[in-house]
Amino acid sequence: MFYEHTLLIDSRDVDGSGHCRASALLGHMQEAATQAAEQGGFGRQALLERYHGFWMLTRMWFQLDRPLLWEEQLTIRTWHRGGKRATMYRDYDLYVDGTKVGEGVSAWVLADLQTRRLLRLDKVKEFEGTDGGALNKSRNLTKLPCPGSLTVVEQRPMRYSDTDINGHVNNTRYADFACDALELDKLPKENFISQMQIGYLAECRPGELLTIETGMEKEAHYVCGLDANGKHRFEAELFFSKDEP
Repeated sequence: MFYEHTLLIDSRDVDGSGHCRASALLGHMQEAATQAAEQGGFGRQALLERYHGFWMLTRMWFQLDRPLLWEEQLTIRTWHRGGKRATMYRDYDLYVDGTKVGEGVSAWVLADLQTRRLLRLDKVKEFEGTDGGALNKSRNLTKLPCPGSLTVVEQRPMRYSDTDINGHVNNTRYADFACDALELDKLPKENFISQMQIGYLAECRPGELLTIETGMEKEAHYVCGLDANGKHRFEAELFFSKDEP
């Protein structure tokens, strides 16, 4: 079983090169996941009422064969792999004009609203018989192998404009933090993010200050955000390619 919707890459989504920003793409993928969960009967309100739980996104990855461009119609197809223990994987295929241009994977956990303890997914009966079956991907998302030597590039305060309905920094904003830290505005216009993975390690709220560090190993660029105690709040890995029309 899969959910699918089509949307327009509009002026709010793109950067100065006309490419869809990573944060915008992640936002569209998360919205597709939200709508798929609602359609499947295990959306936010249903889980709160039946299990006193809510979804927490822990990791997200995407890969693009080419950049997504302004005014293109993007179709996102998504499905989940079922739930047995603590982590539920959700897969994505991305299409433009019927041609597959990328894919993605996200990892979610179900947590108790008050205690934040993780709930076993096999207790959620709504998952039964609703996974993607033969569509399921095999890629799992693990902790990123960030290099040991990273360079501090900025101190970034968390503000109201970074937050979402849960009152903490929205998941998509960390992609913007990573892109700012790597100064994507200075890259040649033909370069684009062909692959990104973000790990969400702990919540951030307005008033907190993150130390942003960057590093590189082979062709992989890494960005990490640390709090005042040196605890990692997020980590990101990015790969770049050149667009060759």
